Amino acid sequence: MTTHIFIVDSNTFKYHLEYQFAGTGAKEYRVDFLINPNINLSRKESSSECLLVGMIADCQRIRVGDLIIFYLQGGGFYGVFRVKQVPFLDNNDGNQFLKDGLKKSLTFRTLIEPHQVYAEGVTEWEALDEIKNVQSPHQMLWTLIYRKLEGNRGNTMITMFESERLIKLISDKNKGISLKGNNFTFNAHNQKIEINSSINNYSGRQIPIDILPRLIYKYNKGNQFETHLQAYLTQNIDKLPFFIDEKIEWIGNEIYCGFGEQSIDIMLSINGENRKVIPIELKSTVAPFGITDQIKRYVDWIEQYYLPNYLPNHNSKIEPMIISREIKNKNSTDYQNLVSALNNFKLKLRYVEFKILNDEILFEEIQY
Repeated sequence: MTTHIFIVDSNTFKYHLEYQFAGTGAKEYRVDFLINPNINLSRKESSSECLLVGMIADCQRIRVGDLIIFYLQGGGFYGVFRVKQVPFLDNNDGNQFLKDGLKKSLTFRTLIEPHQVYAEGVTEWEALDEIKNVQSPHQMLWTLIYRKLEGNRGNTMITMFESERLIKLISDKNKGISLKGNNFTFNAHNQKIEINSSINNYSGRQIPIDILPRLIYKYNKGNQFETHLQAYLTQNIDKLPFFIDEKIEWIGNEIYCGFGEQSIDIMLSINGENRKVIPIELKSTVAPFGITDQIKRYVDWIEQYYLPNYLPNHNSKIEPMIISREIKNKNSTDYQNLVSALNNFKLKLRYVEFKILNDEILFEEIQY
């Protein structure tokens, strides 16, 4: 179960609570490339597509049952809510639900329900800066700290440890007393969530999101589509043959793991007979042999900051993975150099190739 933080302002927060949804958007951009996957965009439009597909990747990691905490700009962290429906598209046009009241476009949305809702939030200072109860640097909320330094995203996940700590801070701020009810609103004057006497039904469009046709179009045109690949996988990774029987308890994407803007494309925590963490590096091209240097930095960060919180008293296995385009000629120098680099890595590196065939994307784990 992943916890996701959605950024809101004092105006939009009221609508999120009253209509029980969370959402993100970007300026006045429309998502025409999902409606018409073969559309040819200008250079400027292609730049906005990249931004929007990154937002799709963020929202598609959301699963039913995940937790939602709202970050009110200038006000702090409020929660806790639970996801009750997979994300959907409500495109930016005259029919977008609640757009006039929100005063902005929120294109990618998910419906939520109360989980453990508290009246007061915790400030950014209390959550990120105050360290009186922090015993070690790895116990700080690094996911949120990195995201703030690198620029806010409308929807970001936090690790399981960070979720437990943040929810405890919210609970403690409210002396453990949650609000009893199913309908809420936000009082901007006292900065508190309150019980709402009226019931508002969410009745907007709920269009399924499918990035695959656009990914295939870009593949056939010879364009880069790494962000599209990430969006496809955040939505479908638990359906891949080598993960379908795994108990994935947490999914993250674009996980910053340092001040140098390094980020892990996708990371999974597996809770099964043998618990493990799987950082995944994605390439829409064939994987270069130098890719292992990048992955080494990810593994080092996981060992120092993630594992001490994930399973502090147990051994946890790290299984780094590469997912990249198929190298058809397994006798080629490119493939041999890659295999040599994989064999020399300090951990067993799982290597997965993908190919497009008959308008499908197929994945195969290669035993090298």
